[in-house]
Amino acid sequence: MKILVLNAGSSSLKYQLIDMESEKVLAKGNADRIGIEGSFCKHKKDGGEEIVKSVILKDHKDAIEVIMSLLVDAEQGCIKSMDEIGAVGHRVVASGEYFKEPTLVTEESIERLKKTFPLGPLHNPAAYTGVMACREVMPSTPMVLVFDTSFHLTMPEVAYLYNIKYEDYKQYSVRRYGAHGTSHKFVSGKAAEYLGKDPKDLNIITCHLGNGSSISAVKGGKCVDTSMGFTPLAGVCMGTRSGDIDASAVQFLANQKGMDINQILTYLNKESGLKGLSGGFSDFRDLRENVEKGGETGRRAQLALDKFAYDCKKYVGAYMAVLGRVDCIVFTAGISEWNGFIINQILEGLEPYGISVDKEKNTDSCKVPVKDITGKDSKVKILVIPTNEELVIARETKEVVTGK
Repeated sequence: MKILVLNAGSSSLKYQLIDMESEKVLAKGNADRIGIEGSFCKHKKDGGEEIVKSVILKDHKDAIEVIMSLLVDAEQGCIKSMDEIGAVGHRVVASGEYFKEPTLVTEESIERLKKTFPLGPLHNPAAYTGVMACREVMPSTPMVLVFDTSFHLTMPEVAYLYNIKYEDYKQYSVRRYGAHGTSHKFVSGKAAEYLGKDPKDLNIITCHLGNGSSISAVKGGKCVDTSMGFTPLAGVCMGTRSGDIDASAVQFLANQKGMDINQILTYLNKESGLKGLSGGFSDFRDLRENVEKGGETGRRAQLALDKFAYDCKKYVGAYMAVLGRVDCIVFTAGISEWNGFIINQILEGLEPYGISVDKEKNTDSCKVPVKDITGKDSKVKILVIPTNEELVIARETKEVVTGK
């Protein structure tokens, strides 16, 4: 069975076609600048060179049609016809409490998907657009909604509730939902596989560290707590997002800067985090380069890196307490895979708790399925595992469609 995985943004559409017998990626790419001048599509089939094709993409339907034409192209394609695609898995960021698990696309589930728009205003309307465009082009192909939040819906009430009126939670569904669930699910499962143990027997802390970062406590294969909250704004310091902040400080800043609620949320989402602390740099490569320059520029860049590591360390410590026993700590996503020094910094000082890193093995790159950087005397396994969210979406899509 071949499954097409789609990840729709407001002006982009990423895709992968995966053969589920071997779980091999047959082709992948990205249709970009949809509805904007200068639109194009990047495409790469397995074993081939990446091509960039300038195309007019008025909307997501155009993007789907271009993607399909590339997949069946005699030279660049990997299938003979669209009929070879057995199902489509759509990534959706926020489920709210409307969806508890991956769900088949039907008229009823589409109506429920619309109700989630306020919970993921940047991402969910785009996902809906992708679903509707795909249904137009592939009306007879089964499709599945796979949610970033699903993995976190196993959290107990004490973990997901905010300390507000319970009636308001029930009426408005204001609670912790988390994000990056497909990533946390994949790497925790991969860690169990590497350790040769049943996930049910393991307590794992998973750290998805990228431009958006989140940390989760996984007990017996199920999430029991996670750092992101009602939206992906909460938790640790991120590329441009503030992470945790006192709500009264938000009100104070808004008043002082003459901002309304929408403007202050844009400030917290787009102008804060590493970017705000460093003076304009959200990418770790730029931060490391500026540290080398010294002076005030270097001090600010180092401050941003130190704050990121400190925030992550606090969550790791908190989840050690939540889990009681930690068997493994997993690091994944771009920052983890290409910045070994930050892992050293996050775990530094935790040696009394049986946690240490082999710094010689912890290099600034991860080109293997699992990189074991566990220190000689460490009682807790420390692993770096490149994530594969698309594969999780494909697996869950297959399970919904076939029942196995």
